[in-house]
Amino acid sequence: MEKFDLIVIGGGPAGYAAAMRGLDFKKKVCLIEKANIGGAGIFNGALSSKTLWELSEKVSTINEMLEEDDRSFEISWKKVQSIVRDAVGERENQYLDHIQKFQELDRTESFTWLKGTATFETENEISIENETGKTTITGENIVIATGSSPRGIPICKLDEKYILSSDGIEHVEDFPKSMVIVGAGVIGCEYAAIFANFGKTKVHIIDRQDRILPFEDEDISSLITHQFGEKGIVVHQKASLVRLEVIDNEVEYELSFQDKPNEIIRVEKALLSVGRNANIQSLGLEKIGIKLNERGSHIAENDCQTNIPNIYVAGDVSERINLVNMAEIEGRHSVRKMYASPCEPISYDNVCTIMFLSTEVAAVGLNEQKCVARNIPIKVVKMDFSLISRAIAMRKTDGFFKIIVTNDEKMQILGMRAVGEHASAAIQAIGMMIKLNVGIEVLTELIHPHPSIVEGVRDCVRILCDKSMFKTTVFDDKLACYSVIDGVKTPLKKLVSA
Repeated sequence: MEKFDLIVIGGGPAGYAAAMRGLDFKKKVCLIEKANIGGAGIFNGALSSKTLWELSEKVSTINEMLEEDDRSFEISWKKVQSIVRDAVGERENQYLDHIQKFQELDRTESFTWLKGTATFETENEISIENETGKTTITGENIVIATGSSPRGIPICKLDEKYILSSDGIEHVEDFPKSMVIVGAGVIGCEYAAIFANFGKTKVHIIDRQDRILPFEDEDISSLITHQFGEKGIVVHQKASLVRLEVIDNEVEYELSFQDKPNEIIRVEKALLSVGRNANIQSLGLEKIGIKLNERGSHIAENDCQTNIPNIYVAGDVSERINLVNMAEIEGRHSVRKMYASPCEPISYDNVCTIMFLSTEVAAVGLNEQKCVARNIPIKVVKMDFSLISRAIAMRKTDGFFKIIVTNDEKMQILGMRAVGEHASAAIQAIGMMIKLNVGIEVLTELIHPHPSIVEGVRDCVRILCDKSMFKTTVFDDKLACYSVIDGVKTPLKKLVSA
């Protein structure tokens, strides 16, 4: 039985990062993956869907320019799929080439990749089954990084032909003429934007809540809802799905509402976007007594470590944040915790996120509604993209920056939201400042490249410090600065800069 210092189960973002980190500590590492190296970070997930979004945005932007000339630009679904395959293949080949070349250069044979399905036999022994048979290996430490899969719903069956998951939607034969998306979370809203952007699909989206993206502030939800409406997306709000079934090669769904009669609508395809399940069913966790969370859906952990001290988890198998960047951090942290203990626990307070909707929505730290819910006294500044030179030059002025700070002299940053073009490029500095626990004054004198979207960040903090070029008393339709104490919002307006 071959022995390893570190066994990593799963070759997605978390697992690959953990395996490579193990090599940094000069450990003998085995990476087990039953399908594709890269996992959902590449296939049917982050890279593939964002390639789709980038293409759809280009098509939408071109058609916005051509609209006055009564012309339109089209791209075939076959071409779209070809471009996505190229992007996925390029990234996959980087992983595979890296493995191959590392093994060729590594004289100590410290890295092994085994393809197959892994199952725990004991706390240290893992059996791997593939087409050639079954083998067993042993490891001092083990990281479970098996990812997650799309979740279904009880009232219908995923067939990946008419009723699709996020795995199946990218493999349809052509643009659907119409589609309903069940679930108005991040993934559902992203695919709604993608297919609406291409202009070939009438998109419906079912939302049980009062508004889409209810976890974000209302001004973000309102802007995205407005943009969805402009793209022709129908949002069924406060709607409950009664049934969804395939009839005559179409999907028929029925919705119930509290204040109006039921609606029955037919579309060509349905996309279920109601969350993801951790891939833990075939691991044999019950054999070794690994504890799950209260619902039994994910593996319980404390700073990536399970109740069995030598077994760690990273990525979607825990009930943390299902993001590629956090999966990689958790994979790396698990290994560092094994071999460089003691180490500081992971902080989730400054996680930078991005949603690819009708425009980018980037976030870090707390939003306004969470601060209000926790009764944290805050100051808030908000700047419209129409005051940012780069946004004007790009003709992309639909969006805003919003920064939330403590309501004291230090004005320590609690969070930021950016909605609009290049939003994701604007939040990294804020994330670092949250981690360093510093106030905003340092940002007021930074010299940003001009013109750039990030100049808006500097201008926002200048408003908070009463040093701004544009005054909120003048541009009160484009600028806002206010405090919120005990849920009461009070404008902070000054006529003269310091």
